[in-house]
This record gives sequence, structure tokens and C-alpha cells, in this order.
Amino acid sequence: MRYDVVVVGGGHAGIEAAIAAARLGARTAMALPQPDRIGLMPCNPAVGGPGKSQLVYEVHALGGVMGELADATAIHARTLNASKGPAVQSLRVQNERDGYATAARERVFGTDGVEMVRGEVAELLVDRGRITGVGMVDGRRIDAGAVVLSTGTFLAGVVWYGRKSRAAGRQGEAPARHLSHSLRATGHDLARYKTGTPPRVRSDSVDFSVLDEVPADDPPGSFSGTPGPRATESPTWLTRTTPETHALIHANLDASPMYGGGIDGTGPRYCPSIEDKVVKFKDKDRHLLFVEPDGIHTSEVYLQGFSSSLPPALQDAMVRTLPGFENATIQRYAYAVEYDALDPSQLEVTLMSKRAPGLFTAGQINGTSGYEEAAAQGLIAGVNAARWAAGDERVTLRRDQGYLGVMLDDLVRWGTYEPYRMLTSRNEYRLLHRQDNADERLTAIGHAWGLQSDARAREVEASTARVEAEVARLGALRDGADDGHRALRRPGARYADVVARFGVPPADLSPDEVRRVEIRVGYDAYIERSRKHLEARAGYERMSLDGVAFDAIPSLSNEGRETLERGRPPTLGAAQRLQGVRDSDVTALLVHLKRAGRVSRETSPGA
Repeated sequence: MRYDVVVVGGGHAGIEAAIAAARLGARTAMALPQPDRIGLMPCNPAVGGPGKSQLVYEVHALGGVMGELADATAIHARTLNASKGPAVQSLRVQNERDGYATAARERVFGTDGVEMVRGEVAELLVDRGRITGVGMVDGRRIDAGAVVLSTGTFLAGVVWYGRKSRAAGRQGEAPARHLSHSLRATGHDLARYKTGTPPRVRSDSVDFSVLDEVPADDPPGSFSGTPGPRATESPTWLTRTTPETHALIHANLDASPMYGGGIDGTGPRYCPSIEDKVVKFKDKDRHLLFVEPDGIHTSEVYLQGFSSSLPPALQDAMVRTLPGFENATIQRYAYAVEYDALDPSQLEVTLMSKRAPGLFTAGQINGTSGYEEAAAQGLIAGVNAARWAAGDERVTLRRDQGYLGVMLDDLVRWGTYEPYRMLTSRNEYRLLHRQDNADERLTAIGHAWGLQSDARAREVEASTARVEAEVARLGALRDGADDGHRALRRPGARYADVVARFGVPPADLSPDEVRRVEIRVGYDAYIERSRKHLEARAGYERMSLDGVAFDAIPSLSNEGRETLERGRPPTLGAAQRLQGVRDSDVTALLVHLKRAGRVSRETSPGA
């Protein structure tokens, strides 16, 4: 068998990679043991949240599918941080779990150029250092110009229930047994990571009357511009742990594989197990938990914030200490999964391996956690795999272009020492990289890559022009010393009130466009300050550190010098982002470059 691109795995990264590669004209194989498992959401069936919704909006703007799938199967949509500034406002949708997987499979199966190859991939095929395909466990050979590994938690996966374990990639599915060996044989370093899921509880065993209800937004938001038909159909709820919950956990920590020495893998700091929360936050006798449905027609609710690897019998007792769950019946027990992950510092920013050209990786194999991070990487890997197979130049996003660029830069510059999760705090340009302006920032790039149609590009261009025209019109409105911009910047002011006050008709704008006008005007000073800061930082990106002898710069800190020697950043901008490099080290490097005559007007910040 011969293909242009082989995508290994059918999770969120694999879906985006396969569809993107095929849409760019690559004959694409998706290889996995069970095609009916494509698009499963093994953790909470939800998409978005702080830092993550921005990724989904960017994937949609570039031409990916996650936003459309999430909107089509949404049963609850809510904007988080709505009372805060637009830089951190983030849409989150709860999805029909089975409906999302069905929609994802239909999208993959309906994409021209994608073919299914059922079976387990055993090895990478290499010729003179370049990847030439994959070999299957049953002996079949699939030749390809490029390979995308999107194996999730399946690489040498082991699931844990208390101190008992078995080989599995996730509950009920066999692991990828051989690929770790093949990756090491091609020169790659692997780490051992761990994640987990909470228990699923029968919804008819929960007393919802004592829980705090969280309604959906009405009207609901959407990633694609088209809210799902059932996006307000279900509420979610809140409950809390109790001192009894904590006492049970403390009394049984030796039954945990994390605390009993069974698991060696590093877990995610920003999504800890309930055992970790109780042990590390000793001053808290209660932790907030989110009770979320797996779907309208399913019989389960998901206890977000209650992931655990404790034994099933203990989970029963723990859950029944929660308000509303006194008579709860667990339908699927929580478990931890331990798996191999690639050190992403071995990748180019295009997600191609530096060790094995033609090999691309995306998702949890790169040390990240979360559906959204996986989908974003899958899109980049799929685009570049297709371009590599066709002999074209690879593409990427820079850090100053969006959250996706921030994530890629973080991964390949720093690597990971724990599962990486996107956070708004990771993005120093977050006021410029808002979820509301993802289309105007990135649709033209998606069009240039071949993923967005001419019609879509024109539509976004026209929408941007309408917003800019209305911002300008508001600035021209006058009423004595006041103008439209000042009026809209006042606390609580809304666009409709401002145009009514000045006696002019509202422009023909969509609700999303009205919101963008309000943000552009209301936060103009902050946005402009961020833009100037970005331009100054862009100057650092043009300053080459090629050939700089860091040990010859006496004013560098010891930690900074060691970090620079180890990382060998190509530019001052890349150096500034390295963990361990202080502001004083950046200043020392800048002074050194100026003394060496390597900083000109054209390369200096703000030029």
C-alpha cells in the first residue's frame, strides 16, 4: 500500500491531521485498530475553557473542524470569565459525548482522500534516516511520504485502579505495544507521563435538588458562528467535597498507585487528582466539583475535578460523601493511565522530528494534555505532513500570531517536564489574541495554506471591514466635548445605547461584530499598548545570537548562561522565552550585541 500521508490514531489530533492533509490533496491513510472509536472523548465531553477556547477559535479560523463538531453537538454553552476583560473571556461547551464521536467519524469518513487502515502500527520504516512509512503488527507495510503519530495515551499505556494495573491505552482498549521501541530506535528520547479521569455516576442516583445549578448562556456562544440547536438544553451543576471525603483519602493514601509507588509517570499540575488536591492543599476542607452530563440521552454524569486512581470500592465510599451523591451508583470507575511521551524539544516548530525527517507528531505524544491542544497540533502536523510529502516548504504560526504559535514555541523551545496545558497566562500577547478576533487574525493564513475557501476568506475580510468602518464612524460622532469612543468606554456602556444617544442608526452588524466593535473601542488604549509591546519584542526576534560565546559575557547570571549554552537559542527573542533566562540576562545579551556592532536600526526593537 502506498499513501502520501499516514496518520496513526483517531483522536482529536488524528482527526484534524487526516482531514487537513487530505484537503491539501494528500492521499491519506488513518491507521488504527478500531475505526469505530474515532472521536471518543474519554475525559469530560467538553470543549473550550480559558486558554483552550482560544485554540479552538484559531483552529476554526485556519480551517480545522473541532469548533464545528463542538457546536453541532453542544448541550450547554457558557462564556467563562464573562465579568473580566476580553483577553480571558473563554467559551466552554458541554457536548453530547456519543454525538460528538458520531459527528467526528462522519466528518472523517466523508472527507475525500482519507482511507481507513485497520490494525496496530508496530514500527516506523526508515531509509537513510528518512521516514518512509509504517509497518503493521500483522506484517503489512504502508509506504508513505510522511507519517503523523497522534497516539494519545496509548504508547506503552498502563491503566491503574488502586494498586492493580493492566496494559491499556484507555479503559477497554489495548495499548500501542511496539511504537515506543521504534521511536527510541530512531533516536528519540521518551518520558513517562500520567493522567486520569473521574468516575461516571448514574444520573438517576443523584439528588440534583441539593446541587447548585449552572444554566447555559442564552443566547449561547459558538466557535463556528453557528450555535448548536441544543446548546441551551441542559444545565450543569456544582457540588463540593466534604471533610469526610478528605478523611477517607488521607486514611487510604497507601492504596493510591501515585502515593504507593506504583506509578512513575509525572501527572498534570493544572488538572490534579482529588488525592493530590487533598494532600497538597491541606488548609482547604472543601473542593469545588462540577457535575456535568455526558449527554441528553445518556444515563451518566461526569464529576469534573474528582479524577482518582484509588480502588473502586473506595471510590464508592468517597463519592457518597458528596452532597447530592449520598446514594450514588458509579457506572464507570475512575482510573489513571500512564504512557510514554516524546520530548517535544526534539521537534521543529512545524512538528516534524529533527531526528527522523518525514515524521510528525501531535497531541499527548508531545507531552500535552487536553483535546484542544491536541487538535491544534494535529492541524499543523497534518498540513506539514502533506506539504512535506509534496516537496513543499513547511509552515507554522509564530508566537506573536496566536495561542497556537505560543504553544508550539513553548513545546519546541522548552520541552515539557509535566503534561502541558494551555493557559491564558502563558500568552504575553493575550489581549491581541482574543477569541473574538481569531477569524480576522488567521483566516487569511488558513486560506493561503489551502484550508479556507475563497468565499470564506472574502466573508471574513468583509466582516473585518464592517467592524473597522463602524469603529471609525463612532470616533467621528460628536456631542460637545464628548465623542462616540468616550461614550462607549464608560462602564456598562453598550453599542446600541451609544448610537441611540448620538441619534444615528446602528450599522448593519451581526451580534458578534457588535461585540468586536465594543471591545475594539472599549479597550483601545490597552490593545494599542500591547501592540507596541509586541512590535518591540518582534525586534528581538530579528537579533541573531548565531556564534555568540555565552561564556564570554561576564554579566550573565550562572543559571542564564547554563540555560543559553544548553538551549542555543537562535535569536534574542527565543532567548528571552527560555526558562532560567532573566530580564537582566536579556539586557546583558543586548548590550553585548550592540558592542559587537550586531544591532542596527533595522533590527533594533521598535524600528
